[in-house]
Amino acid sequence: MIKRAFDLCAATLGVLLLSPLLAAIALWIRFDSPGPVLFRQARVGRHGVLFNILKFRTMAAQVDPQRLLTVGRDPRITRAGQCLRRYKLDELPQLLNVIHGTMSLVGPRPEVPRYVACYPPRERELVLSVKPGVTDWASILFKDENAILGRALDPEQTYIDTILPTKLEYYLRYVRERSFWVDLRIILRTLRAIAR
Repeated sequence: MIKRAFDLCAATLGVLLLSPLLAAIALWIRFDSPGPVLFRQARVGRHGVLFNILKFRTMAAQVDPQRLLTVGRDPRITRAGQCLRRYKLDELPQLLNVIHGTMSLVGPRPEVPRYVACYPPRERELVLSVKPGVTDWASILFKDENAILGRALDPEQTYIDTILPTKLEYYLRYVRERSFWVDLRIILRTLRAIAR
């Protein structure tokens, strides 16, 4: 209950304080390229329930839905999208997911069903026992994930064989050690990583 109260208060305050920035980004995206301002994608939430994660759109509207990974200097990324991704501003609409209750500020990052299917059954059950989060230890570690994948010969296989198992270890660590103070540490580390 404390975690939910903190999530709701912090996310609501964040949306109110950042509303001028959110409006400016929405106008920038609208004028930069044709298509919707927000990007929605089905992700796996708590107990395996699917929900639509919200992000500011950073790619051309007409893209291949089967390409789930962003790799290096992906030509699908718009001019506005390059800046939004660099400073993680595309993630800000997830505050609405937090207010709605489908996400928490801190928790394992929600994956698409294709990659959740790669989790071993016992680990999958543990990770999905909590709400997914906007940030976590793995998000900080892999803040330059698309650059890493851009150097791989087979980006998707590299993600499945190398990055995803490491992320899963951090997801499990969070679930086992989670507390209000751990959440605060992760939030502060995330803000510091973005500032750097």
